[in-house]
Amino acid sequence: MKNIAILGSTGSIGRSALSVISMFPDTFKVVGLTAGKNISLLMEQIKLFKPKVVAVGDRETYTKLKDAMDSLQSPDMLYGTEGLSNVASMPDADTVISAIVGSAGLIPTISAITAGKTVALANKETLVMAGNIVMSEISKYGVTLLPVDSEHSAVFQCIKGYNKSSVKRIILTASGGPFLGKKTKELENIMPEDALRHPNWSMGKKITIDSSTLMNKGLEVIEAHYLFDMPMDRIDVLIHPQSLIHSIVEFNDGSYIAQMSKPDMKGPIAFSLSCPERLQDVVEPIEWEKLSGLTFQKPDTETFPCLSLAYSAIETGGTMPAVLNASNEVAVHAFLNGLIGFNDIPVVIRKVMDSHVVQPADDIHIIIEADRWARDTIREDLHR
Repeated sequence: MKNIAILGSTGSIGRSALSVISMFPDTFKVVGLTAGKNISLLMEQIKLFKPKVVAVGDRETYTKLKDAMDSLQSPDMLYGTEGLSNVASMPDADTVISAIVGSAGLIPTISAITAGKTVALANKETLVMAGNIVMSEISKYGVTLLPVDSEHSAVFQCIKGYNKSSVKRIILTASGGPFLGKKTKELENIMPEDALRHPNWSMGKKITIDSSTLMNKGLEVIEAHYLFDMPMDRIDVLIHPQSLIHSIVEFNDGSYIAQMSKPDMKGPIAFSLSCPERLQDVVEPIEWEKLSGLTFQKPDTETFPCLSLAYSAIETGGTMPAVLNASNEVAVHAFLNGLIGFNDIPVVIRKVMDSHVVQPADDIHIIIEADRWARDTIREDLHR
């Protein structure tokens, strides 16, 4: 029996993880859950999986949850960054699934690492913001880090058993989102509900908007740089609208290995929980005879400049990736709330990046301060 703690259990990854766990009750047990403000869903999860400890993001939500729960059935309850970190480092957990959306996942993920847990990482922002620090801590504590993003899980599976020196290039695939083929002028009047209609994947709002701007792929490029210790000029992106090939690895001899499955996050989640074994019948099989074809094209970075902004941020280095991530989070939130247009998202991000004085990203407090500065700067600008 493997004990699992899930950071971000009410989000799309957290729900999919619990779906996988419920399929294999004799293999996995939930011992800890954390959530933001979705009390009703968290209560359902508590009643179904009976974790020992739960944590929520703030005191107000904690009070509401505590009042709503029957004390006789309640697990230990915590709140805030400290509470999330306590769940991440709880002694009973063997594997921690880090699935909190955005920068809020950084500190709890580091807590899981320093506690020696196996970390199944779905929170790409952790590596985008503090990749050098996180990978150093992984090495220091001898922790196993397993990627949950479908693209990074695919790369991990493709290169497993090969020396790094054999890998020539990593190719991350992208669906292209709901606006594939459109030009900047056509996106001027895009509404949030339009951007949230992803053609292939069912995801949370933030990551779905990131997919539509290609920022999600940019963040994944940075994540791959740290996960696989690969130079940025050897990490490419291809648009693959069918979303069946999740990544491709090119080897020195001119051969390629690709990982394929239907677009379903239960697949990479299950692999991160069972690796190196594979669980039975997690994802529906591909009906090969019904495929009409697999197509690929280069991304249009003129219409979707967020991908180029990500390459620029990691090339600049230091605190710039943290600023990229923070300004994107605020810009996406502003778009979802009707404060800016779709095409304004990269404009706002670029403006903040251009005004940032880069610092070395060798201290977590410096990174957190850069994150705070970027958020304050963009919010002040939006409310002028």
